[in-house]
Amino acid sequence: MAEVINMPRLSDTMEEGTVATWLKSVGDKVEEGDILAEIETDKATMEFESFNEGVLLHIGIEEGQTAKVDTLLAIIGEEGEDISGLLNGDASAKEEETSTSDSSDSEETTEAAAEDDAQEESSSDVPEGVIVVTMPRLSDTMEEGTVATWLKSVGDMVEEGDILAEIETDKATMEFESFQSGTLLHIGINEGETAKVDALLAIIGPEGTDVSGVIKSGGATAKPAPKKEEKKEEKKEAPKASKENTTSAPKAAAPAKASTSTAANTSGGRIFASPLAKKIAEEKGISLAQVKGTGENGRIVKSDVENFTPSAGGSVQQFVATGEESFEEVENSQMRKAIARGLGKSKFTAPHYYLNVEFNMENMMSFRKQFNTQPDTKVSFNDMIIKATSIALKQHPQVNSQWFDDKMRLNHHVHIGVAVAVPDGLVVPVVEFANEKSLQQINAEVKTLAGKARDKKLTIPEMEGSTFTISNLGMFGITDFTSIINQPNSAILSVGAIVEKPVVKNGQLAVGHTMKLTLACDHRTVDGATGAQFLQTLKTYIENPVLMLA
Repeated sequence: MAEVINMPRLSDTMEEGTVATWLKSVGDKVEEGDILAEIETDKATMEFESFNEGVLLHIGIEEGQTAKVDTLLAIIGEEGEDISGLLNGDASAKEEETSTSDSSDSEETTEAAAEDDAQEESSSDVPEGVIVVTMPRLSDTMEEGTVATWLKSVGDMVEEGDILAEIETDKATMEFESFQSGTLLHIGINEGETAKVDALLAIIGPEGTDVSGVIKSGGATAKPAPKKEEKKEEKKEAPKASKENTTSAPKAAAPAKASTSTAANTSGGRIFASPLAKKIAEEKGISLAQVKGTGENGRIVKSDVENFTPSAGGSVQQFVATGEESFEEVENSQMRKAIARGLGKSKFTAPHYYLNVEFNMENMMSFRKQFNTQPDTKVSFNDMIIKATSIALKQHPQVNSQWFDDKMRLNHHVHIGVAVAVPDGLVVPVVEFANEKSLQQINAEVKTLAGKARDKKLTIPEMEGSTFTISNLGMFGITDFTSIINQPNSAILSVGAIVEKPVVKNGQLAVGHTMKLTLACDHRTVDGATGAQFLQTLKTYIENPVLMLA
């Protein structure tokens, strides 16, 4: 279904925006996170990224045109989708607005006078030099925001461009920068609190200024009267100004905002560069006309500017890349899609935390060597880790638990999922009742399941029911890593390689063998102390493997 994208409010005082550059054209594929356009606000030129995926079906505001916040900016949907209804709706709204503008002039004049009087009366509440910052609208559908983190505290000096806070919108967590300089006098929305767009977020002004009156009024005087008067006056003079007239004024009023933002290259065309690239170029005195962009559609990005060095003659020289770019696209298999869905859900719904340990492997290495002297016996370190883990889990049912929306399940049986890499991705066959099986039985079962996995012959029941998962990359030389929990399980153990290294034994430096393990836990079910106690029990069995035979 097509999504309508409106002109976003990208600063706390933004009333309208000018599209400086479109980075996508009608018909282009748009991915979530792609930069759609650069939009000039009343404060800066900012990148506007897409929160939708699909094809760009319509552009409502062309480059250089200015429009009010919430005006139709673009439509994204499926290729070939009929959007005539959305476009007709927009046209009808504009026609209705035009037809009522004349009749409402007198009403607006009266209302404006009343508002001006009210604002004039309340303006005394705002001391000179004080700026009221309100909750910004950081996405086109944002109605309220949550302050995730304050990066400044009351009393801190704030410079223009400093990041004030990280704000969670309905789409993403975004940095919110200050467009003013001064002292942070008041914070209106604390970390973790949610408030509507335009709610009092902060107050910035000269140090020591009394802002109690502004706080009491809730920042109601944040929008100054002069701006309204200007707009009313402009409307009276030209109530039916053409699109050309309305867009020419902002363009003239926008000085060479930064010479890099409107500079022309040698062919006379516009230079496309990210705001950060422009800022760095300005600081380094680099002319963007000499920079070749490596970003999307030839756009200049941060690294392009940083990879320039002045030549002996003082000009700027670019490092010339050699070689030929090539790629191939492979359709995602159903397995890969399932992995993406499952692990994505786990990573972003389960609050993961990680416990890292390093175990002495000398005894296990000796034990395995002796154990494998038995006829027709050859167990692996992985088999031994599965056995030790299953015994330890039996003693710590909280780690062997599962999380569901309405309940927590403490499992008294131990079914170990063993992650197996296959050409299409990853599967997790299950060794059931692993704590009750011998090392030889675990070895035989794992070999069988792994072989069936590689041959794509695993059945659904053989991959269901795990209560805990082990992922071992030690055979690839990986010493330590973290894994994503295989939901609904509460934990997963990542096993690294056995490494020969200097260790301290009885106060003396000696050569030893150690192995690193990382336990990823779901904090909803497994607290830190619980996970640590489980690892202590696991350490007992791994460093004293003979106990597994008891």
